[in-house]
Amino acid sequence: MKPILVVDDEEPIANLIKRTLTDAGYPCVAVTSGVEAADLLEEKHFDLVVLDVMMPEVDGYDLLRYILPTGTPTIFLTAKGTLSDRVRGLQMGADDYIVKPFEPAELVARVESVLRRAGRGTVGFTAWDVQVDTAACRVTRAGKPVSLTPKEYDLLMLLLRNRGSVLYRDYLYETVWGEDEMLDNTRTLDTHIQRLRKKLGWENKITTIHRVGYRLEGEDR
Repeated sequence: MKPILVVDDEEPIANLIKRTLTDAGYPCVAVTSGVEAADLLEEKHFDLVVLDVMMPEVDGYDLLRYILPTGTPTIFLTAKGTLSDRVRGLQMGADDYIVKPFEPAELVARVESVLRRAGRGTVGFTAWDVQVDTAACRVTRAGKPVSLTPKEYDLLMLLLRNRGSVLYRDYLYETVWGEDEMLDNTRTLDTHIQRLRKKLGWENKITTIHRVGYRLEGEDR
């Protein structure tokens, strides 16, 4: 797997993006100018570029024109959020367009989607006898396929990426279902957790934290 290049002239934002993707298993290189990015693209190959628009000297649009001939997938991640901005970025050839502020889980999901479409490296996860191939969205248990619904799969990925950490119920529900689902979030979330436990044999692996949320335990459990 080749690294992801992060380009944002605000160093704290560049570092946040880098940390988010690194925590999800993707190696990253972060720079704070389009000039630095152009120099790196001359020297190295990347699986993906995550790119701000508003930067001094060489802005994101100029850099995208430089990237396109290399065939490297590109995601704009920028505060320029009007419809015309998004349309311009996509029409110029960006593979996706994310408006700041962003949710870390959404960023990782968008990155994985672009990498899958481009046939580039994606991360795999292993927990006990369960393996997840994120490139194919395929889950196996002891080598046998496990059939998960899209929501069950998204919930599983959140638990795996945050293994050992308690995830709040509201965060899980809002991240997986979003604001469009007008459902009983308590019953819906609990039902999906129960199904995951049964399908994966994780009755003692996904721990309920009373009135708080859920935690996927570490390998020693």
